[in-house]
Amino acid sequence: MDFFTHFIVPFAILTLFKVKDRLAGAFGGISVDFDVVFFVVGFISPGLFIFTHRGITHSFVFGLITSTIFLYIISRPRIYGLINRVIKRNIEVKFNWHNILLAYFGVLAHLFLDFLTTGGIPLLYPFSLTRFTANLYYYTDPVTTIAALAVLVILYLRLDPKYKKITLACFMIMLISFGGIRAYEKIDVIQSQSLTLSDGYTQITTYPTSNMFIWTVVESDGGSKYRIYSYNNLQKTSSDIREVQNLTIKNGTFESAQKAIKYADKLPEVGGFKWNHEYTCVNAEKTSSKWNITYFDPTSSHFGPNELSVLVPYH
Repeated sequence: MDFFTHFIVPFAILTLFKVKDRLAGAFGGISVDFDVVFFVVGFISPGLFIFTHRGITHSFVFGLITSTIFLYIISRPRIYGLINRVIKRNIEVKFNWHNILLAYFGVLAHLFLDFLTTGGIPLLYPFSLTRFTANLYYYTDPVTTIAALAVLVILYLRLDPKYKKITLACFMIMLISFGGIRAYEKIDVIQSQSLTLSDGYTQITTYPTSNMFIWTVVESDGGSKYRIYSYNNLQKTSSDIREVQNLTIKNGTFESAQKAIKYADKLPEVGGFKWNHEYTCVNAEKTSSKWNITYFDPTSSHFGPNELSVLVPYH
C-alpha cells in the first residue's frame, strides 16, 4: 500500500472510535516505511538483504521498535515545532506508554495492509525470513492512492469535523469494498482456471495486477515447469501465455550443473534475489572456464531486477 493510506487507515479507525491522540497511531502507520534509509546497508552488504524496503521494519518485533523510535523523534519540540511551522498545523504528540501503544496499533494496521499486497512482508523476523502475503492487492493501487491523497487534502482544510469524519468513513468503506471485490475475483479465477488445467499442470496460483479484474495466473506441474498468463475475469479471456522451464542446462552435465547451482545458492546476492522473488528459475550455461548461473523470475517483481547472473568455478 501507499504512504498516504498507511497514514489514513489508523487515523480513520481511531477517529471513528473517538480515541484521543490519534495522530500517534497515524505516525506509527507510516513509521515503518522510513526503512528506505536502510537501502545503503543492503547495497553495500548483499548478505544483509533484510535491510531494504518492506524488510526488517515490517515485522511484529522490529515494527514496535521502529514506531517507538519514530514517535520519540517526532515528539521532540524542535521536530514537531519545525513541521508545525511548515504545514501550519499542530501535530504535537506526547511520548508516553499510551501513545506508544497507539503507534504500534498503526504499525499493525500497516503490516495488515502490506500483507494484502504482492511481495508480502517478513512478519515473524527475526525468527523467520519468510514473507507472508494474501496477494489480494497489487503492490500499490492507483485508485486507492489517489483517494487517500484526496482525503489528506480534506483533513488539511479547515472544515467542520463532521465532514472529515464522513470522508474518513467513506474511505474505509471504499477500501473494504475493494478488498472484498478482489477476494471474490481471486477465488473465482482460481476456481474457473482449475477446471482447465492440462498438459501435466496440476497446481495454480494467482497474483493481482493494478486492475482488480485482471490477474496473473501461474500453473505448475510441481516444480519443473510453469505456464504463465494474464487472465481477464470480466471478459473470461487469457493473454500473454508462455511456458517456462524451472531449470535449463546448456553445454554441461546435469550433475555438474547441480553442483554449480548448489554453490551459487550460498552466495548472499543469490539469497537476496530469491527472497525478493516469488519464483526463481535457473539457466545454467557452461563456458570455457566457469558456469554462468542466471536466476530469473518469470513473473514480475517490484523488489529489484528480475534477473541475476553469477559466475561459478567448476566443481
